[in-house]
This record gives sequence, C-alpha cells and structure tokens, in this order.
Amino acid sequence: MAVRRKLIRQQVEMLLSRHNVAHGPVPVDAIARALGIQIKLDKVDDTLSGFLVRDRKSNGAVIGANKSHHPHRQRFTIAHELGHFLLHEGQDVHLDENQGAFRVNLRSPESAKGEDTDEKEANLFAAELLMPAVFLEQDLHNSDFDLLGDGDVLEKLAKKYKVSVQALTFRLAYLGYISL
Repeated sequence: MAVRRKLIRQQVEMLLSRHNVAHGPVPVDAIARALGIQIKLDKVDDTLSGFLVRDRKSNGAVIGANKSHHPHRQRFTIAHELGHFLLHEGQDVHLDENQGAFRVNLRSPESAKGEDTDEKEANLFAAELLMPAVFLEQDLHNSDFDLLGDGDVLEKLAKKYKVSVQALTFRLAYLGYISL
C-alpha cells in the first residue's frame, strides 16, 4: 500500500488550523490532549520509544513516551503515535476475556526499519506536524534563516521547532530545500 501523503498533509493542516497554531514549535502535547488523549511519560526499556493504547469501550486513548529519551525525541514519538491514532486502527490485544479489548500501536526496533506502510505514514505525520512545510517555507524565505550562508541555521531551526537537527535535515531534504 502506498503512503497517503496528501491525506496526511490535509490532516495536519486541519489540526493546525483547528488549534490555531501558526508557527513553530507546534504544541503536540496540547493537541493530543485536546483530542482526549492522555500523555504518559515513563522510563521503560530504551528500545521502546512509545506506544498508543485505545480502549474501544470508552473511546479513550493513552500515548506513552520513553521518559529517558531526549525531549525532542519524546515530541517526535508523541506526534508519531498521534499519527497512528488518526490514521490507523491498531492491533487488538486482549487483556482479559471479561474486560474487552484494547487497540495498541507499538513503536519498536522492527518498526523503525521503515518498511511498514503504517510506520512510514506515522513518521511522515510526525514530520508534517512538528515541522509543517508552510512554516518552514516562511522561515526560510521571510526571515534571517539562510541555508547557504549561515552554518548554524540547522541548529537554529531545530531549536525553534524543538526537534533534532537530524529530523530537521531529513525534513528539509524531503521538501527539496537541501540534498543529502
């Protein structure tokens, strides 16, 4: 299945508009909470970045992120899991026959390989949400950010958006501003 790029961009634009977000950094935690999702930070095995659990009976959801990871990584994880929440149904995990089922999305080392369409979509959603193309375009064309003349521009932009330089670099390459 192909990644639904247009749908993802539309979903992000709708979220940003609905939550009156006009510039970075995007308040990803606040957006998730406004959608009725609880955010839980906890120290877990370092190989687990995060998870999404949906309770089908209550229509509630919890996004968990690894507290031992850098705050920028936590933001990406929350945005990634929010992408799963909006785009994918998840897997059933039956905890007890009498208590019903929960829908779960886990991000694991296997999912980080980038081969699964759901994971590609959740990663694209996170990048679109944390570093919206329109915001980056405004920053690069209407401000003092100069990709060619300022050696610290990636660090400045990453700091503004509260993302890693690596995530920003991939995003700028995806949008065609730089080549890797």
